[in-house]
Amino acid sequence: MINGLLHALVLDEKGGARAIQSSEDLHNWQPEQGKLWVHMDYSQTDVVNWLKHCELLTDYELESFTADETRPRITQSANGHMLFLRGVNLNPAQSPEDMVSVRLFINENIVITSRKRRLLSIDDVLNSLKDNKGPCSISELVCAITQKLTSRMQSVINSLDETLDGFEEEIDEPSKRFDNQALSQLRRQTIALKRYLKPQKEALTTMVNGHYEWLLDDDKAKLNETTNLLIRYLEELDSSIERAQIIQQTVTNHVSEQLNQRMYVMSVVAALFLPLGFLTGLLGVNVGGIPGTDNPYAFTLFIVFLVILTGGIGVYFKNKKWL
Repeated sequence: MINGLLHALVLDEKGGARAIQSSEDLHNWQPEQGKLWVHMDYSQTDVVNWLKHCELLTDYELESFTADETRPRITQSANGHMLFLRGVNLNPAQSPEDMVSVRLFINENIVITSRKRRLLSIDDVLNSLKDNKGPCSISELVCAITQKLTSRMQSVINSLDETLDGFEEEIDEPSKRFDNQALSQLRRQTIALKRYLKPQKEALTTMVNGHYEWLLDDDKAKLNETTNLLIRYLEELDSSIERAQIIQQTVTNHVSEQLNQRMYVMSVVAALFLPLGFLTGLLGVNVGGIPGTDNPYAFTLFIVFLVILTGGIGVYFKNKKWL
């Protein structure tokens, strides 16, 4: 078999599929045998060579189909359409916002899906075919893939909301140290998800409103529901971004308020001791003529005077409501 070929299935149009076991059978496949779904790893050289050999894509289209970075979109090709989608990365030890790209070439007889990293959504569709409960046509297959990709985003969106709820609870607990770095990371994750989901929504909307030979009108209703679900996720991401900004602003205001309070206390203390410092500094110079040098009670009287002066300044500040 071709190195990088993950599976090749011929739909039986009853919810199941028959696997193609050899590269020769795949090469000899004809549309009369049934609708074909080929799933491949585009990072493998054998896959690129097979795509060149089957002549479904021009050189320019093949370069786009196997590019390292793609944005979600749907575009017409010489022999069909190319659909570029993204799914959340739920692989172990991976970040969900590092979204996995899946590329689809679609016409009336064949769907070629290609990815570099594993997508659980594709596995879901494959398992449904093994259970004879999968898509029966090219149209249903494309709708099933887009629906699975979109529905698996729900857990990530919910996780973001729960994390923001935790941050909001931390704000109400002044004794608990707030994790600004974690909040900044969450904002980056949310923005990264929105970066890909917004053009993906536009691509699905284009499919719903456009006319494609391989997309049945009955399946457009399913695709429309998937689009509406994706729109709701985008709205929740917008809400999460706004909540994160409000939390960050609240934390900043809280820190600024604490700093202002401390600076105010220091200013009041400095104002209380400013006259005392002036007087002690004035009487501390070593020149003749300082009053009270020969009086044994002069120091005591001076201390009493300083206490009275400090108390008077304190009463003045209190009447001015500065304390």
